[in-house]
Amino acid sequence: MSKSLVTGNLAAARTLAAAGEANRAALGCCAGAYPITPQTEIIEHLRGCEFSKGRVVAVESEHSAMAVCMGASLAGARTFTASSSNGLAYMVENIFAAGYYRLPIVMIAVNRTLGPPWNIWVDQGDSLMFRDAAWLQFYCDSHQDLADTILLAFRVAEDEQILLPVIVAMDGFVTSHTTMVVDLPDQAKVDAYLPKCNVPHRLSHAHPSTIGGLTWPRETELHRHEIQQSMERVPAVLATAIDEFELVFERRPAGILEAKCTEDAETVVIACNTMARTLGDVVKARREGGEKIGMVRTKMFRPFPREELIAAIGSAKRVAVLDRNHSPGSGGIFWQEIAATLRERPDVLLQDYVVGLGGGDVTPAMIGEIIDDLNQRSQSTAPIWKEAAA
Repeated sequence: MSKSLVTGNLAAARTLAAAGEANRAALGCCAGAYPITPQTEIIEHLRGCEFSKGRVVAVESEHSAMAVCMGASLAGARTFTASSSNGLAYMVENIFAAGYYRLPIVMIAVNRTLGPPWNIWVDQGDSLMFRDAAWLQFYCDSHQDLADTILLAFRVAEDEQILLPVIVAMDGFVTSHTTMVVDLPDQAKVDAYLPKCNVPHRLSHAHPSTIGGLTWPRETELHRHEIQQSMERVPAVLATAIDEFELVFERRPAGILEAKCTEDAETVVIACNTMARTLGDVVKARREGGEKIGMVRTKMFRPFPREELIAAIGSAKRVAVLDRNHSPGSGGIFWQEIAATLRERPDVLLQDYVVGLGGGDVTPAMIGEIIDDLNQRSQSTAPIWKEAAA
């Protein structure tokens, strides 16, 4: 590994390029490319890469970028792309199709607020609109976590027990455009870690076949059930991928979720991405003040880690969820999943806090106010909106 001071976008691009090059002894790599702020730098860097076997295809829209990925993956190539916000929305038809085709595409989603009104700052509504698509989803809290997760994503997506595409999400600008020191993967180690990409149902002149033809209801039911079974196998496959990552890179990446100080916690706060890093500082300070508080960083959103989350919360009686997203008429999207997960824990007071929409700051002071509010509650209410101070 070589330590470099890079932006999140550059860390993502270099890791994608190394993963693509690692498939040169097989059927190579391909990326569909179309720019949109704040992910454009990823595509720009990939366009400058010279692959031994592969290419980056510049197209006229995000819809076509995913179409290129689908075609390349159906040909057996290791395939990847990146997008944000309304670009992801323009891809929506092909994103669903890629999942249902069981294509192991890896896409970087640089979270940005959906418009209108137009806003270039972070909000997770863009990637979370695909919560019902047949895609795995991971949310990264740092540049290093991002680079590591991209490699894990290829390893899990291409596993023949899974064969589903993966979204790897990071916060727009907060991660994409800031710089941190990152251990970027050496090509030799990426080669050792990632096996040759094998798409079993790839198109072949020797065995002509039809992809995506018309089926009867029973076949569709079986198809969806097979996807569910693949999702249920993800935790075990990911655990193996993490173990082997540690052997190759001599560092253990974060897995499904991260729990801190939850063993004896009476109050637990749940967050993801860079909000979790801020939350960690608040929890540490409160712990030093004698407060029994813990935190959980939710990294894997699909499949949703229900059993792992229940275990992480432990005996805590109060749980707050920080949601940088919003489902109109309902509330935070992570909160909805966690509420369903805790349906057998009526002893837990679960409260949702909608924070940081449209890139609003989620500060230590705001998180402190949320903890104070939670600790004085005797019952939960509808989601509470916390707006950043002007």
